[in-house]
Amino acid sequence: MTATEFQNIAHTIPSDPGIYKYFDAGRELIYVGKAKNLRKRVSSYFVKTLTSYKTHELVQRIRHIEFTIVDSEQDAFLLENSLIKQFQPKYNISLKDDKTYPFIVIKKEPFPRIFLTRKKIHDGSEYLGPFTSSGRVRELLNFIRQNIPLRTCKLNLSEQNIEKKKFKVCLEYHLGNCKGPCEGFQSTESYDDGIQQIREVLKGNLGNVISHYKEIMQQHAIGLAFEEAEEMKKRIDHLENYQERSVIVSKRLNNIDVFSILKEEDTAYVNYLMVQNGTIVQTHTVQLEAKLEETQEEVLSFAIVSLRRTFNSLANEIILPFTIDYPDPSVTITIPKAGDKKKLVDLSLKNVNYYKEEIKKRKSLYLEEKTDSEKRDVLHQLKEYLHLSELPLHIECFDNSNFQGSFPVSAMVCFMDGMPNKKHYRKFDVKTVKGINDFATMKEVVYRRYKRLVLEEEPLPQLVIIDGGKGQLSAAVESINELGLAGKMTLVGLAKNEEEIFFPGDSASIKLPWDSDSLKLVRRIRDEVHRFVINFHRNKRSKGVIKNELETIEGIGKETATQLLKKWKSVKNIREQEQEQLAELIGKKKAKLVWEHFHLTSKSDDE
Repeated sequence: MTATEFQNIAHTIPSDPGIYKYFDAGRELIYVGKAKNLRKRVSSYFVKTLTSYKTHELVQRIRHIEFTIVDSEQDAFLLENSLIKQFQPKYNISLKDDKTYPFIVIKKEPFPRIFLTRKKIHDGSEYLGPFTSSGRVRELLNFIRQNIPLRTCKLNLSEQNIEKKKFKVCLEYHLGNCKGPCEGFQSTESYDDGIQQIREVLKGNLGNVISHYKEIMQQHAIGLAFEEAEEMKKRIDHLENYQERSVIVSKRLNNIDVFSILKEEDTAYVNYLMVQNGTIVQTHTVQLEAKLEETQEEVLSFAIVSLRRTFNSLANEIILPFTIDYPDPSVTITIPKAGDKKKLVDLSLKNVNYYKEEIKKRKSLYLEEKTDSEKRDVLHQLKEYLHLSELPLHIECFDNSNFQGSFPVSAMVCFMDGMPNKKHYRKFDVKTVKGINDFATMKEVVYRRYKRLVLEEEPLPQLVIIDGGKGQLSAAVESINELGLAGKMTLVGLAKNEEEIFFPGDSASIKLPWDSDSLKLVRRIRDEVHRFVINFHRNKRSKGVIKNELETIEGIGKETATQLLKKWKSVKNIREQEQEQLAELIGKKKAKLVWEHFHLTSKSDDE
């Protein structure tokens, strides 16, 4: 659109606050902006001499303009941010943050369960969060369950079902992790009181929870219920210890948001600290890309709105390293010079610098930032170092995992053109192997993977990496030979720690140059399969797929397993007991079975 063409429509643009939208010849939205005065702001693009090449290019592409009038500059600010997030126009600031964040859900049901989820369903349940780290959420949930007994079962605990005595308490009740509402051992009022304490914990209000428990402890003491009072005292001590570890800043501070920015050319990094009751409850850093040479003040303003909306912040004070134009009069902007608030800004700046350095490290390790030609160069380098007959455009890597020597699983990751192709990642529950046998496990999953590819007439990889020793590699080769695929792909083993690559039957290994891109790619593949298989294993355990190891011991039933767990709380603790100690609880015969299961098995594995 030329300046002359614009003059023909300039009089139709109102002088009110609002947002304007620029469209190109194909009616694609290419830019969204806000303005106190729409006519004045839009006119500036066409009547001023543009010094920025990118802005000049934007104006050359404009073919159609739309605008929306709003009541205030604040509304325009918020609407602009919302539209940019929704449509991601080509010339607007781009927020590189496509993660899905975890929530803690309090399920809408009798005696509500509490668990982690990444999906918000409009079912009337209460969703707390989101949280920036699933690890942090799991830590919170573990802490909560150690202090506030809750049910984890999926039973329908309606009043009628409980009255009809449809259910029996499970192991969690005997371990003290649940108070047995399924058999009517816990009232709705008592359970709901625990839920309310959890809400306080998740909001950082540990002081309120501690005060509540102190009142209960005193009531127990007055009623001479000293065991209950002692149990409550332990819970209070645990909460106070957790509070001491969590409080980073002054307890005098209320709910505040802290932001800092580091901008280098067109790339910016923004860190966000959410502080509630003196405790940092959220921390998150994002990367943004400025498209029209926006200032760091403009980029920071955009990021603040996006992050506060994402994490549902209601803080009425924002702490920043410098002043910005933030149009919401209900929010106080503070630029501290000293004290606790200044320490928070410094901490935020420390986080944003660390994040930037980590991005640089990842770019040097991964291939995301390389051009297609550079990625091919890395694969050609790997082909040369490993003396492969074909360019390894399709690479697959296998790894095994088990839990304390039990319950093996395996997984495979797939890289296409040097990049992860998650659609082709695979998880394997081991089906034919009894006990722990890494070699047999690897043989099984490799056989299953490539038998399926052959049956489905899918292309085979050029390179298969077996993460493990020569035994695992030999087992994988056996499967390939049985399938008649020898010579149709290259199999190599990757030593666990040495980063040495070896071929079947070779006594000498190959070491890729320590600073080569091909070694960085191999490390990336190894790290990815480790991450994938460990997450798979952890998720199986958290969902209760792995049954109690004690019940796998021949001669040990559920009742005996419950006795042992009630006494020593975990399989790890039971493993550490002497045979005589076990015998005192379950008798000599069963104690021998349990002791031999752990100690004789471990000995033979070591040998």
